[in-house]
Amino acid sequence: QVQVVESGGDLVQAGGSLRLSCVASGNTFMHAYMGWYRQAPGKQRELVAAISSTTGESRYYADSVKGRFTISRENAKKTVYLQMIALQPEDTAVYYCHEVVRASGTLIPTRSSWGQGTQVTVSS
Repeated sequence: QVQVVESGGDLVQAGGSLRLSCVASGNTFMHAYMGWYRQAPGKQRELVAAISSTTGESRYYADSVKGRFTISRENAKKTVYLQMIALQPEDTAVYYCHEVVRASGTLIPTRSSWGQGTQVTVSS
């Protein structure tokens, strides 16, 4: 299992940018498919981006963030990044990094415990 610590969240104005980081522990990170989720107040947690294991050649983006968010990974540092540009108030949420797996063509989170997340607030 991959345990993570997220950081990089902040208060920014609309149109601004942030880069979130997720540092993982354990020896299986390189082989872990990783995703960034977000949860806004009163809403369900949603997957916004994911990157495949090892080379990271396969990437997924939710429609709402395509063209604005970029996920990447640096295996030597056991770190996954989420670069966010052109931020909008609707991007306000707590962002979580978590290992994912494919099940019936869908990416779902593994049963490992969630990190504390990092708060992103976008003011209008």
